[in-house]
Amino acid sequence: MSSENTTRAFWVDAPGQGSIRTQPLAAPGPEEVQVRTCYSAISRGTETLVFHGRVPESEYARMRAPFQQGDFPAPVKYGYSNVGVVEQGPETLVGRHVFCLHPHQERYVVPAFMALALPETLPPERAVLAANMETALNGLWDAAPRIGDRIAVIGAGVVGTLIAWLCRNIPGTRVELIDIDSSRESLARALDIDFSTPASARGECDLVIHASGSPAGLQQALSLAGQEACIIEMSWFGAQTVSLPLGEAFHSRRLTLRASQVGTVSPARAARRTHGERMMQALSLLEDDRLDALIDAESAFEDLPETMARITTQAGALCHRIRYRF
Repeated sequence: MSSENTTRAFWVDAPGQGSIRTQPLAAPGPEEVQVRTCYSAISRGTETLVFHGRVPESEYARMRAPFQQGDFPAPVKYGYSNVGVVEQGPETLVGRHVFCLHPHQERYVVPAFMALALPETLPPERAVLAANMETALNGLWDAAPRIGDRIAVIGAGVVGTLIAWLCRNIPGTRVELIDIDSSRESLARALDIDFSTPASARGECDLVIHASGSPAGLQQALSLAGQEACIIEMSWFGAQTVSLPLGEAFHSRRLTLRASQVGTVSPARAARRTHGERMMQALSLLEDDRLDALIDAESAFEDLPETMARITTQAGALCHRIRYRF
């Protein structure tokens, strides 16, 4: 348990190994807030690469998270999905639940503008999905789906499912969520999304969004794209080399393959949206009880070293929420 002047945080000590460390906690300044964490979440794609030391050296600077301490590959304190209560700070924020892009830590002090107050109708338990929703929102700003589009989303993880869920609200669209795990059909059904396995997926799509983290999924994305269609790549493969069949119909179909990355606001909105405005939009999009289906497990902060080791080697998990106790 942390004291008034200390806090505890999760650190990656070495590839595949983590621990909870006690560290000093500074008093908040006049433009800062002190937050007591209620929940955080493991971002499985990125945190798997970080935990196992698979961040390429060329990406060390670009991959730094807000309030990260230490350097890649380790020791490093990393994470970016944190929901807590403001204990000290501006009167308008004290007692409010906030979301912050902060590592897994019991208490922390950050600039007040980095702690975004949750909408009144958004439960803090669900708000840990905000970083995933922000990624999905930015990806759709990049993808620019249109009314009536035939859209395939490959990968029924948290980000892929959120993208499909947002797309299916566009009038006239045919949206198909695709995953090799047929058990994800029940998740898709709970969110009113059509589901297919790769073998039964429909082609001739106007837009294909890949979020499976698998080279095979990206290869299928090329096969599902129609003439002059666009493929948006949401996955990040770290140091992994990915082979693609660009010698088949890629040129004759005049396909576009484009990367989307949440670290930069999409050029389609960058002139009119700040990072904070994008995150507030993401938080507002989580005000639907059905999205609780994306959180499939919860464990205690004290167990995080063992939990991280297990979750990052486990296939098929969705959002794993971390619960804090005071």
